[in-house]
Amino acid sequence: MKSAKKTVLIAEGDRFAMELERELLERDFAVEFVDDGLAALERARTRRPDLIILEILLSRMDGLQVCRALKSDPATQDIPILIFTSLLARERALQAGADAFLRKPLDPDEFLTTVRRLMQGVSQRDSPPSRNGVVEIERTV
Repeated sequence: MKSAKKTVLIAEGDRFAMELERELLERDFAVEFVDDGLAALERARTRRPDLIILEILLSRMDGLQVCRALKSDPATQDIPILIFTSLLARERALQAGADAFLRKPLDPDEFLTTVRRLMQGVSQRDSPPSRNGVVEIERTV
């Protein structure tokens, strides 16, 4: 049975980043972690989280590969995906199907705002970048 809270699946290999994300999200969301791409793909398909946050630098399958696989699968294509990485990869992330892209280091306000907007069905694709690699978010139809 799913928790009353919306579920966020986070694929992150860095323990420090995991703890920061947990601290920011666990009050409002049920948070699940995996530390490699293949585990993220499998968990997303079996658990159907409300949001997926992917680091690109993952073992066994990188975050962009996971994103493409999930967005090409009718069972998971509607789950919003945030790529959250230290890499300069906004265009590649959006081309892979990500609904949003943020660059590390973590900015708590931008991170939480982006997560909440994605939970409300708001995507930042096709928007120009703003500060720190973050783009303005527009409602999608």
